Amino acid sequence: MKQTLRSAVLLSFACAALAVFSNVAQAQRIDIGFGGGTILAPDANSSAPSLKGGAFLGLNGDVLFWHNLGFGAEVFWRAGSTDCAVALCGVSGITYRPVLYNFNAVYSPKLASHVYLELVGGLGALDTHYSACTGVGASCGGSQLISSSNHFDVDLGGGIKFYARHGFFIRPEARFYWVNNGTADYSSNHATRVGATIGYTFK
Repeated sequence: MKQTLRSAVLLSFACAALAVFSNVAQAQRIDIGFGGGTILAPDANSSAPSLKGGAFLGLNGDVLFWHNLGFGAEVFWRAGSTDCAVALCGVSGITYRPVLYNFNAVYSPKLASHVYLELVGGLGALDTHYSACTGVGASCGGSQLISSSNHFDVDLGGGIKFYARHGFFIRPEARFYWVNNGTADYSSNHATRVGATIGYTFK
């Protein structure tokens, strides 16, 4: 969890850096948001778990500075760790938590009053954190990170941003991820995240 919080802090600094850059580039819009959703993916098999299911939470932000074009960054993580079966991890008391990081090009034209389309595509990584139980015997009082597995990914997706008032918006969205060598840790090398972001636009 500490690793996830560090990642969130790093994303915040990245968004701040983008905001500074945007002032120089005379940005049209700066968006920040908090999102939630889940992952759709093939089921687990006899040799690997699935990315499917669970609540995924995340932070995201983007800067649009030229003809509705810009850059963005996001990080999404599974809210809870998942037990890794003994048959897959070799021992009991091991949990895993997937985290998705991505940096994207963004295109966001206006569709109607208070409604914007958002299309994104970019590069990032799927980082799986493996943790071990720190309890004694059958009791697990906590967990400790024991390893991390990283794989390059490509993402593509979009959403529709609906503005309420004073710059606040809600954005139903979807992302498709292709993960290089994803079958080293999971049952497939692709997954789709669906959900929504609540955010604010600075103009």
